[in-house]
Amino acid sequence: MDNDKPFDVFVIGGGINGCGIARDAVGRGYSVCLAEMNDFASGTSSGATKLIHGGLRYLEHYEFRLVREALMERERLWEIAPHIIWPLRFVLPIHKGLRPAWFLRLGLFLYDYLGGRKLLPATKTLNMQTDEVADPLKPLYTRAFEYSDAWVNDARMVVLNARDAANRGATILSRTKVVAARRIQLNGAEVWNITVQTSNGETREILTKVLVNVAGPWVDKVLADAVKEDDGKRIRLVQGSHIVVKKIFDHDKCYIFQNADNRIIFAIPYEEDYTLIGTTDQDYDGDPSAVKISDVETSYLCDAASEYFATPIVPEQVIWAYSAVRPLMDDGTSEAQEATREYVLSVQKNAGASLISVYGGKLTTYRKLSESVLKTIEEIYEPRGGSWTATAPLPGGDFPKTKFEQEVEKLKKKYSFLNPIHARRLVRLYGTIATQMLGKAKSEADLGQQFGENFYEFEVTHLIKNEWAMTTEDILWRRTKMGLRLSANEVKILDGYLIKKGIGISKNSRT
Repeated sequence: MDNDKPFDVFVIGGGINGCGIARDAVGRGYSVCLAEMNDFASGTSSGATKLIHGGLRYLEHYEFRLVREALMERERLWEIAPHIIWPLRFVLPIHKGLRPAWFLRLGLFLYDYLGGRKLLPATKTLNMQTDEVADPLKPLYTRAFEYSDAWVNDARMVVLNARDAANRGATILSRTKVVAARRIQLNGAEVWNITVQTSNGETREILTKVLVNVAGPWVDKVLADAVKEDDGKRIRLVQGSHIVVKKIFDHDKCYIFQNADNRIIFAIPYEEDYTLIGTTDQDYDGDPSAVKISDVETSYLCDAASEYFATPIVPEQVIWAYSAVRPLMDDGTSEAQEATREYVLSVQKNAGASLISVYGGKLTTYRKLSESVLKTIEEIYEPRGGSWTATAPLPGGDFPKTKFEQEVEKLKKKYSFLNPIHARRLVRLYGTIATQMLGKAKSEADLGQQFGENFYEFEVTHLIKNEWAMTTEDILWRRTKMGLRLSANEVKILDGYLIKKGIGISKNSRT
């Protein structure tokens, strides 16, 4: 056992909910340890559609509380992370034969006024005979509605929550699996004795008062294999897949398309030069870590988008695809897309060694979910500080939410050797921390080894030292999306660099 003093809170799972809970808890004064068996955001949290949104389609299933909570979070999250979150306008063409215009407008009226919208523009009607957003589409649509939500770099939101938790004193353990958890007596009180195993096989024991199981798709497995308990709740695994193609329209708005099967897909501007299309919804039965887009899903997304775009999209255009399993609460609904996105807490109070398991949830409501978990912890132990995460910026986000372009200009002015694309990418990923990363650099030569266009050693060093990155996959597909841009030879060079640094290689997966 590392020491005889237990942590107040031990979190299992390094997705958005686990890292959000750890950050919130340590910021209130609790001692916190978090263990993630792989890399942060390596599961569900990097496989989303990457939206901060209320979920317009959830209104059809009468999930008004969830939609309202999510809508209220949009501008709060934009406020604390304006480098990785920004407003996005959504274009919804009115498709004859599907949901009628009056029904959509009613839903958008609720959408505009349920959630305390302040800076995000309201819904408006577009004339598809004259508006430029109609140009890439088939000439079938006379009207469309345009409304507001927001975009997020999901994997970066996860790691920035972990980074802030660590900055505030939390112990953050990546690639560390919980293999056993049992209650023991310590000085007359019951606590959890947690056995963890690192990726190299070393084990250690850690004590905690409260165990929070936020393992996402593995929440049931943690209960069965490590905790050896069953709380009677069940998770429903729903696979969602996305494809990325070269940019198919030039404007900065997103399309939301209705399909004849009552599902919807998005076509979203992505990483400057691409378009992201998704998502699918289908039940999944298998190992969540092995999930992969199927040919059927690829064809479905291509066909669904081709119903709207004038130029058909075919599987051969797909340059990257990704899949993830959403861990939804099993509410008995018949269709995967109808399963609730509400989160549920299962709480077992047990003479001090309490267990909280988290089921469901979505990116947009992670901060509110964290507050709910902390409220439960406060009911078990004495409160140690109130809610604080609604206004405290994530690392790099300490600038006004409407001033992103000014931050880019400041960086370009300070480091005039940066080309505009490079400067913008750095601010989009790191915000004000980009200045710390560049330090006293006076020229491109000061950035270190070049691994690809606008991708240098100083950035890789930062990701390794400060963001727990250890592999090419961590660096190229979660911390950045440079995997879309680097050639196979450039990836090999990065592999060699990591070996030289004694870190190692991981697959450079594109699926």
